[in-house]
Amino acid sequence: MARLPRLSFPGLPHHVIQRGHNGQPIFLRPSDYQYMLNLVLEYAREFDVAVHGYVLMPNHFHLLATPIAADGLPQMLQSIGRRYVRYFNDAQARTGTLWDGRYRCTVLQPEKYVLPCMVYMDANPVRAGIAASAADYEWSSHGHYVGRRQDRVITPHAQFWGLGNTPFAREAAYGALVQEGIASSLQQTLTDSTLKGWALGDAVFVEKLQKETSRRLTKGQPGRPAREKKQQ
Repeated sequence: MARLPRLSFPGLPHHVIQRGHNGQPIFLRPSDYQYMLNLVLEYAREFDVAVHGYVLMPNHFHLLATPIAADGLPQMLQSIGRRYVRYFNDAQARTGTLWDGRYRCTVLQPEKYVLPCMVYMDANPVRAGIAASAADYEWSSHGHYVGRRQDRVITPHAQFWGLGNTPFAREAAYGALVQEGIASSLQQTLTDSTLKGWALGDAVFVEKLQKETSRRLTKGQPGRPAREKKQQ
């Protein structure tokens, strides 16, 4: 079956997952994580992509980002991928592929899924057992959103600004969201939609997007289409 083109809609947030080949590590040293963040900052600026959140895990990474142009996100990720593979292979005296195929991506309905997706990403190190809390993990955007540090990579989404009228109020509200977490069913929905490339939103949101592309945005019904009956 032919692969569906990846989603890329200007002005809308996208959740991206890129994994290491066969689950292998893609970050081995602190300098590897920092090099990746430097690339994200460089190419986000070059291709006009606003990065709202990230988490770099030992064998994969997540981004939440909004491109200004339809080709901005693919260009950014392709540039990051190529540069990072060269860097990593040189540093480890290795050759060959690093990524587990193409990056995976979904487009999100902002008011329903931006904040849950940020919480989902921040909780990733906790779910993986490599951090006791989101605040204990260095390589995510969590610290920026709870006021622990300023992160040049990050451009907060409007949904974050809506959490409060002051920086302290927004930081406290976001920290509470992360502390509360999201339901396992929503976590699974975010994962599945991203890995399978389905748009994530309500029927009205998806229907509006479908008018802009011939690419199928939701899972099709199993089986072959029913044949029309011949008129007698």
